[in-house]
Amino acid sequence: MRGLSKAFAGVRALRGVDFDVLPGEVHCLLGQNGAGKSTLIKTLAGAHRPDGGELLWEGEPVEIGSTTAAIELGIGTMYQELDVVDGLTVAENIFLGHERSTGGVLHRRASAKAASELLARLGHRELSPHAEVGDLSPAGKQIVSMARALSHDVKLIIMDEPSAVLDSEEVANLFRVVEQLTAQGIAVVYISHRLEEIRRIGDRITVLKDGASTASGLPVAETPTPELIRLMTGRSVANVFPPAAPVAPDAPVLLEAEGLALRGVFEGVDLSVRAGEVVGLAGLVGSGRSEILETIYGARKSTAGTVKVDGRVLRPGSVDAAVRAGVGLSPEERKSQGLILDEPIFRNVTLSSFARFARGGLLDERTERRVAREQIDALELRPADPDRSARTLSGGNQQKILLARWLVHGTKVLLLDEPSRGVDVGARAEIYALIRRLAEAGTAILVVSSEIEEVLGLADRVHVIADGRVLTERDASDLTEHDVLDLVLKGTAA
Repeated sequence: MRGLSKAFAGVRALRGVDFDVLPGEVHCLLGQNGAGKSTLIKTLAGAHRPDGGELLWEGEPVEIGSTTAAIELGIGTMYQELDVVDGLTVAENIFLGHERSTGGVLHRRASAKAASELLARLGHRELSPHAEVGDLSPAGKQIVSMARALSHDVKLIIMDEPSAVLDSEEVANLFRVVEQLTAQGIAVVYISHRLEEIRRIGDRITVLKDGASTASGLPVAETPTPELIRLMTGRSVANVFPPAAPVAPDAPVLLEAEGLALRGVFEGVDLSVRAGEVVGLAGLVGSGRSEILETIYGARKSTAGTVKVDGRVLRPGSVDAAVRAGVGLSPEERKSQGLILDEPIFRNVTLSSFARFARGGLLDERTERRVAREQIDALELRPADPDRSARTLSGGNQQKILLARWLVHGTKVLLLDEPSRGVDVGARAEIYALIRRLAEAGTAILVVSSEIEEVLGLADRVHVIADGRVLTERDASDLTEHDVLDLVLKGTAA
């Protein structure tokens, strides 16, 4: 790519970007949310057409006018937000758009066999090609998305945050597959906000900021992390986790779960969160962490136990009761569970507070926009346009919309499921600081994250979970990442 540019409705997303990828290398693309990474890879994948600049493939100028044209060239793409179709089987998803057929007749047995071979290549023989994708976990869906990209004859594969929903063992499998691909001469464009992954797998790095390439082709081994952060953010980011203020010994318990259970998923969960406290749930993907949050929020109906907010028992399975009691949830799957993607930012921000903006049975959109604008400015959401569709924003900015919603609503208890998933290092520090400010203002916060470092860095106390059981509860300062993993692995084996 030479001098690539792209604008949407007058907003310049790319400003003369230079980017090149060599056969058999892992070229890492870094940048904050809104830096232009998604636009760049969608241009390479044929989803967008550039307004200016030049695209060359194997030394020859090309126009990639569609995703089909990109695939025909040998470019495969795995998007950050899962692009699978829940109503179809694993095999049907993998070969969607290039089904194995003759004369209009689908060869289901051949498709299932080929799908099984791709899943085995990814280290996931346990996934059945006949399973419906809607029944899989987010991690399982990510594996299917990987298999779909590899089902084509690719020369270059784009991986956008491929490890975001994977546990440590699955990430190791992913890296093994990447090494196999590069050994065959296949090039990989790897996008991740986890800088430690870049160190493990990358060869070169290109950094985007505000739609421009601030550095191109940096050698991974020779570029220090502080320099990468400076290139991405324009500043140095230190002390990512802000210091925790001590929780008052007489602070009231705002959230309490006693004997909470969801049959077949988790059981016997006892936990409490006081005003001003951050409590973390640490465990591997599939341990029941997210389901505990969803049950507290009423999105799942508990089969035993109680949830109390400020001393009052919540009706099981009622989101409305939880929200009225002052509970807010930022879910793991932002697009499918948290946002109305085709509605504007301001409407998504005010979604849980419509009564506040109602006048004579109608919504006062002027006030909605004003309140949303205050949150947009406070959270540095980009682009700062309250009328912009939520669908067009990056993952990190969509996360900020969810936080803005609960700030407007004024929650007593905030449930955060993977709060920094898909969020760059600069915005991540901002979100951590916001979480701490909310706690200092008296909000009770319960947080789930696949990154153990994040749980330990944010939480005052931590519950370690394996196979739907709480193994232990300790002060975060008394635990290390090694301690948590050791407890989880022993608990899983037991």
